[in-house]
Amino acid sequence: MRALWSGVIQFGLVVLPVKLFSATEEHKVRLREIHAADSGRVQHRRFCEAEDREIPYEEVGRGWELPDGQLVPLTDEDLERLPLATRHVVDVLGFVPGQDIDPISFSRPYYVGPDGPPADRPYALLVAALARTGQVGVCKVAVRSRERIALLRPRHGVLVLQTLLWQDELRDPAGLAPAAPVTDRELELAEALMRELTGVEVDQLQDEYRHALEQLVEAKVSGGELAAPPEPAPAMDLMAALEESVRAARAHQDD
Repeated sequence: MRALWSGVIQFGLVVLPVKLFSATEEHKVRLREIHAADSGRVQHRRFCEAEDREIPYEEVGRGWELPDGQLVPLTDEDLERLPLATRHVVDVLGFVPGQDIDPISFSRPYYVGPDGPPADRPYALLVAALARTGQVGVCKVAVRSRERIALLRPRHGVLVLQTLLWQDELRDPAGLAPAAPVTDRELELAEALMRELTGVEVDQLQDEYRHALEQLVEAKVSGGELAAPPEPAPAMDLMAALEESVRAARAHQDD
């Protein structure tokens, strides 16, 4: 893996040289943009307003827009001179129980690797201490041109830096929670159904979207028939649905 960031983890007087690596990759199904009228490919061009012409990618830079609309160019060299401590430092602010962090804040995970043999022992010590205590380190770090709050947590003997969204990036659910009451019997049946359905092997689950999309494309090209998707089950009375679901789950467990 190629390192995306290098710097140090700093907590107390301990300084641990590390590198960050992407911990995930998304396998997206990418559909081409076309002109719906004639299926022609749609191209996105980089156009300079000042010169009224298309420009190559090599001439594209970055800039900050002032309130009056003026653009201030910023080069990579300018950004390297940012007076920001967290550009190359994972600054550990403190430690909290892992369950205290709401997963809705989770943004992107990075693997943290020790940068050189002298970092191996303090790295292993931090992994072991976090694993034993169930604590996570709350940090600030600047990654990919943004400063983020983040968590340091252990996973399979490796440190993971989990960036978080800032509080002002979380949307208010704005009254989505229903006010409908539930009965004790409904709650008992729901809990019974949950007990019967415990245990899911997430690593065995697969994304079926690409396969379904390939079937659709093959049917359109060949003029063949596409199998209809299964119809959703008809709506049932809540109590009846819960009772039938519990019976079905128990019968499946007995098979």
